[in-house]
Amino acid sequence: MKFEHLIEINNLSNPTIPPLSRSQLWRGLVLRAESPKMFMQHLESFEITERTEASMQRSLNYGKVMIRDRVTFLLEHQVRYHVAAQGDFSDSLLTVTIEEPQPDALFVRFSYEDASPDEGAEAMYNDFRRSAYLEADIDTIHLIRQLAEQGRLG
Repeated sequence: MKFEHLIEINNLSNPTIPPLSRSQLWRGLVLRAESPKMFMQHLESFEITERTEASMQRSLNYGKVMIRDRVTFLLEHQVRYHVAAQGDFSDSLLTVTIEEPQPDALFVRFSYEDASPDEGAEAMYNDFRRSAYLEADIDTIHLIRQLAEQGRLG
């Protein structure tokens, strides 16, 4: 399955929506990786098991399900979440990219990819997942906006 969508961050023609700076947006996206419980309601606990300057490995506990992933950072541009095949889960990748087609016109592109087929019974399940991913990503941007308004993202 492949799924991608774009969320507009700064609408330069609408002054009623407070703009975010690229660094605020970046700090929010990094916070999503470093403090996932803030962004995922059903996450019971997590642990960062390894950290380098440009990546981290995490264990995410959803109760009966434990997921291990690797998150890599490309400074102020991209966050990639890679879940290697484990148990009932196929290899998957989420790439979150900040795009700026013109100065201060920020967008975030969320690109999901995994090995599940997009046909037959899986197609309906994948439609549900696409909808859930979109809602979670909208919620992520909403929370980043709230944190920025509270002055917590610099």
